[in-house]
Amino acid sequence: MVLANGMVAGYPTVLIPSLYKENFNSGSPITEDQISWIGSIGFICSLFGCLLSGIITHPIGRSRAIRLASPFLFVAWLLFLFANEIWHIYLALCLCGLTSSLVEAPIIAYKAEVSQPHLRGMLSATTSLSCVLGVLIQFLLGTFLYWRTVAVISSVFPLITFVLLFFIPESPHWLIMRNKREDAHRSLAWLRGWTSLNDVEEEFLRLCVKCDTEEHPKVSSSSEDVERVTNERTWNVTLKMYTEKRFLWPLSLVFFIFFLSHFNGSCTLQTYAVSIFATMKAPMDEFYATVILGITEVVGCFLSLFVVKYFGKRIMGIATLSAVGICDIAVGAYAFLINVQYLKWSEDALSSTTSQYAWIPLCLLLLLSLVAHSGIRVLPWILLGEVFPHETRAAGCGIGSASYYLFIFFSNKLFIIMVNAMTIFGVYELYAAISFVGALLMYFALPETEGKDLDEVIDHFSEISRLDNKVKRTIH
Repeated sequence: MVLANGMVAGYPTVLIPSLYKENFNSGSPITEDQISWIGSIGFICSLFGCLLSGIITHPIGRSRAIRLASPFLFVAWLLFLFANEIWHIYLALCLCGLTSSLVEAPIIAYKAEVSQPHLRGMLSATTSLSCVLGVLIQFLLGTFLYWRTVAVISSVFPLITFVLLFFIPESPHWLIMRNKREDAHRSLAWLRGWTSLNDVEEEFLRLCVKCDTEEHPKVSSSSEDVERVTNERTWNVTLKMYTEKRFLWPLSLVFFIFFLSHFNGSCTLQTYAVSIFATMKAPMDEFYATVILGITEVVGCFLSLFVVKYFGKRIMGIATLSAVGICDIAVGAYAFLINVQYLKWSEDALSSTTSQYAWIPLCLLLLLSLVAHSGIRVLPWILLGEVFPHETRAAGCGIGSASYYLFIFFSNKLFIIMVNAMTIFGVYELYAAISFVGALLMYFALPETEGKDLDEVIDHFSEISRLDNKVKRTIH
């Protein structure tokens, strides 16, 4: 399903140049304002989907919440097939964003709850890897196929997800919280490699103790008592849980890192890739350059699996954000030197690009994307599933994911406005400043959670104990 979400994120990159060339806007080219809305409107709708996902994930379960969203995403993709007005495009993008984001909280919570500590960082990073694979698929499809055809092909992926999820068990943690311990035991055995119940007995008992201590008072095992106590706790302590420092502190940290991951130049590069490559006079077809961009994103996310495992999240975030800042300075300086100030949207944007230095901007932009996706673009998604207390994890993941879409909306919507006001040079130098200041603040604010047990991380943000800044190695 994350792959399908990546296809949603990558579709505006395919759609914008296609609609411009087609003169979709009543026979005339679409305007810059319409372009900015196409590049951002789906993400603001995703914000509301994430908030809703946090609400529905806790009561109905992680796996079921993902399965629920899949058919609606299928319908949303088909709307592009019948669109013949610009508002139809807006509507289809809104529905794609809303329905795809419904799975953010359940996916992140599920991965955090079923992963063993020494694998949690790598498995969480596969979320971003799957997402950029979806983006790359869209770039490839958009290079060779008509945009309506691309939408129809994209509609197949949520249907495949819907079917496959019937074979995936629910999170053992959620099942124990719902007093379904036999199902939880079988689920844990399946998730540990289709092993026997006896082989996971010790881990299962530890999980039961944790859930009993943190989530439920001691009551009889009757369904009536469990339901009564669950309802009482739901209404009496919900507000208190979401106003405690142990929830607000990690939430603020996630917000901050999501902001840094979007306002460093890599986010807008993905959305406006075709126009940026054309404007910077890259010496190849801009669509092929976009495909190469997608490949670098995939490679970067693949590298992040090993970066987080061997170097930890602190070095991963600080080092890659600093490197992105250096790339931003170089891109802005090159735009200044060749006197390119504003974005170009017409097909003749690549004319007279025979300079022997024309490969410089292409290499710089690809390097920026590679470095960002090997660290700072992946980092907040890894943190999201492990920094919240068990009882507020689903809602925390939903709210945190919503901040991702809020920031991506503003970064995409404001990009054209900022370029027109500050020029390309000014925008990329601003991105560089944000990156360097963010890396410095991250050094003091971000604890090292790699290899640590979920309860150790939760205790740190609850101020029960304190994490050190070393990666915890587990010997097997």
